[in-house]
Amino acid sequence: MSATESTAPFRVGLSVYGTTYSMGLHPKAGRPPVTARDVMDQAIRFGLAGVELPATMLAGDSHTAPGTRREPGETPDRAEKSADRAREASPEALGEYAAEHGLFVTVDTAGFDPEALGRVCELAVRVGAPVVRTVIGGAKIGGDRRPLAGRWPAFLDDVTAKLHAATELAEQAGVVLAVENHQDLASEELLGLCESIGSAHFGINLDTGNPLATAEEPIDYFRRVAPYVKNVHLKDYWTWLSEEGYRLVRCPLGQGLTDFPALLAMLAEHAPGVSMAIELGALEARHIRVLAADFWPDYPPRTSAQLAQALGVVQANARPAGGDWRTPYERGESVEDIIAYEERQLLQSIAYVRTLQDWHGGRA
Repeated sequence: MSATESTAPFRVGLSVYGTTYSMGLHPKAGRPPVTARDVMDQAIRFGLAGVELPATMLAGDSHTAPGTRREPGETPDRAEKSADRAREASPEALGEYAAEHGLFVTVDTAGFDPEALGRVCELAVRVGAPVVRTVIGGAKIGGDRRPLAGRWPAFLDDVTAKLHAATELAEQAGVVLAVENHQDLASEELLGLCESIGSAHFGINLDTGNPLATAEEPIDYFRRVAPYVKNVHLKDYWTWLSEEGYRLVRCPLGQGLTDFPALLAMLAEHAPGVSMAIELGALEARHIRVLAADFWPDYPPRTSAQLAQALGVVQANARPAGGDWRTPYERGESVEDIIAYEERQLLQSIAYVRTLQDWHGGRA
């Protein structure tokens, strides 16, 4: 089936992590952080279909009943205004606001502790989000497993046991728990988790930029995980060769190595209507040290053909040698310049999503 034959909606929303400076979420941004409502309003202005919100942004003071707390010296009038703001910021009110504007909501968190994930699932129910995305960690960003050298199998056993328990809580809440390929777990390990847990309430949050971080050819990666995808992060990378492997540097969607039309065709068949969010990469380049001897211990066995396929994609898309791969953040440029860089890449990405929308024939 091609994507153009799909009748499922093409639902693309906004994640906060590609624009952390402009949203005031980066500690060095020096501007007030956005609220969940701000992110929703931004998605509406851009004509996007949803938002992916950190659980920490949704939790806030939401467990304080509106009007029940007054700060010392606060007048009743000011207390009432504070209560109004608290009501507007509650997960239930945010969920109503999202529904009024036709936005889907995905809740974002991290970790694999069952109790913590259970609380986030409850929060997702309150805001009307069907999916909770989480990340496992263990490895450093860039597929670097040296911090757990020799202990990776035991770490994975612990992860598997706890995600089994967390999925039971997700089932009870009626939401889906989606673990991301966050430059830590390889596809073999994510598929192993899906098969071991075996629940419709557990699956994969596919980050489209991350397969090369675990030295995997992206199209082959997409094909194998597609049946388990529950949520998607749209990300693209430029690549630069290095002495130890290659670097992945964020870029606007459609300007890097990711074959989005091929991906959408697979998702149309295996995960029609799946929620997606534009999540441009971090402000720091990711160095994938696949030519270093200490990169590979603890990785699943790979054939030379598999590695050659991955390196072939890197070589075919590599930027000219000698170019400056650093982002404005890495070059120490001003806050204003970094914000302009983020916002320019976001607008270019939204424009590219429009072209995918036209090709797909559905709503972005």
